[in-house]
Amino acid sequence: MAFFDLGSAKQKSEVKDYYDILIIGGGPGGITAGIYAVQAGLDPLIIERALEGGQINNTEKVENWTGFPSISGMDLAEKMAEHARAFDVSFLNAEVVELEIEGEKKTVILDNGKKIQSRVLIIATGSNPRKLNVPGEAEFAGKGVSYCATCDGHFFAGKHIAVIGGGNSALDEALFLSKIVDKITIVQNLPKLTADKLLQERIKATGKVDFIFNTVVDRIEGSDKVERLILKNVETGELSTLEVEGVFVFIGLVPNTGFLKGKVKTNDWGYIMTDEHMETNVPGVYAIGDVREKEVRQIVTAAADGAIAVSHASRTYFDEE
Repeated sequence: MAFFDLGSAKQKSEVKDYYDILIIGGGPGGITAGIYAVQAGLDPLIIERALEGGQINNTEKVENWTGFPSISGMDLAEKMAEHARAFDVSFLNAEVVELEIEGEKKTVILDNGKKIQSRVLIIATGSNPRKLNVPGEAEFAGKGVSYCATCDGHFFAGKHIAVIGGGNSALDEALFLSKIVDKITIVQNLPKLTADKLLQERIKATGKVDFIFNTVVDRIEGSDKVERLILKNVETGELSTLEVEGVFVFIGLVPNTGFLKGKVKTNDWGYIMTDEHMETNVPGVYAIGDVREKEVRQIVTAAADGAIAVSHASRTYFDEE
């Protein structure tokens, strides 16, 4: 696999000005798209601003990727990258800040001003954790407020923490944290958990977890670090105090579509709208994975999106060449 870093003058010269397919995002969908592009005889470039594999690097265990009953997210990400390397897929470590997508050629503009063109563009930028947007959250970010259990869990060994959210992500991260911390209080805005039953059973079996339902975080307080949460009951409006030394927020995702600046059609929540071939309302521009409007957001569906998008693009935009 070719890997470019624009911080190196030598490597900068190796980045071409044109690729058949540009893929923005190197998660499971983007990597799969790159592999399928090479198989179709095309020349792809994956532009990834962070780690190959994307968000799965922050997942302790993946238990629903066929062929691996249990594998760490980081290990799975590395195996995906190794697969891409075996197919000579090129990666570029950079961030896309602007697009020019009208006409036959699509232009990607990087954060250093460099422009790269392609015939087909695939957007696979995924999503980021949704924030609470309450007083104290920004102030205590990195000082007790976290959005990644595998990144920050070790800072809270033997402590009492709160996990905000009751879905699969929240309980999966809470399960990881239960091996490190002394006690977890899960705060859920609904009257019950929404995670899969298996996850619910596992988290209850730890014996370390309490639950507070029908409740949201009103504000986060402390001195130099998080010391307490002020909670609000959504039914009665009553406020209460929860003494904790950390809070992990898992209340959903926000699609990474800000750089699009309205150039492709999105829904009311910012997710990109596509047809069954993953193509957007702009010909030659596709969206795959968590950034796309869809019902199920999983590693396997992101990979499937990547395969479908490239298969359609190769037939539609390259067969005549």
